[in-house]
Amino acid sequence: MADINSIAKQFTDFYYSTFDTNRSGLQSLYRDSSMLSFEGAQFLGAAPISEKLTTLPFEKVLHKVTTLDAQPSSPTVASLIVSVTGFWWLMTAQIHCSSARFSSLYLRAGVTTYTMISSVSTMARKLS
Repeated sequence: MADINSIAKQFTDFYYSTFDTNRSGLQSLYRDSSMLSFEGAQFLGAAPISEKLTTLPFEKVLHKVTTLDAQPSSPTVASLIVSVTGFWWLMTAQIHCSSARFSSLYLRAGVTTYTMISSVSTMARKLS
């Protein structure tokens, strides 16, 4: 089996780099059975998830991952669960700079089937 920690790191680096620069580029990571829970709201399927991510009320964002944990999720199928925490910084016209703590959980299952379940929670704090 491949090193799950390096797979999780490669995925996490790609996901947050793409989120920060081109959120529409994340749609290919989701399937019709994928679920995104974002601050209490749930979105099912690649198109609704992509719509939510691309219509967030900010354009400039920067993520900093502080913890990354991965573990196998099935003894019979090549799959893993990745748990990520960190901070993100937002730049908007209304708020010059805002930071938030985030927590995300991803599931990748199978070689031919790919379901990503995302859960994102944030706690925002306005910086003066």
